Amino acid sequence: MPIIKSAKKAARQAVKRTEHNVEIKKSIKAALKAFRDNPTSQNLAKVQSEYDKAVKKDLIKKNTASRRKAKLYAMAKEAGLKLEKVAAKKVTTTKKAAAKKTQSKAKAEA
Repeated sequence: MPIIKSAKKAARQAVKRTEHNVEIKKSIKAALKAFRDNPTSQNLAKVQSEYDKAVKKDLIKKNTASRRKAKLYAMAKEAGLKLEKVAAKKVTTTKKAAAKKTQSKAKAEA
């Protein structure tokens, strides 16, 4: 057991992090199982989202997630699932951004 105060805290943090990482891995496995049982575009998106979250939290490497997602696409294609391209999200401007644009245009004209 750790004796130093900072070592005790580090041990507590390690336990919490381990529990959190196990939860994320379980959610990935659950989503993957749901996709294998019922290959739909919604289930595919859910698994991809879980992989992306894991990469964001540094739980798995980026290339590992990419490789696994590629395998999911192959499984989806084999199951006859039609993959549609998702349109890019439209960027909307806020009132502040719109006000800044109008101010900059007014300054440019003056």
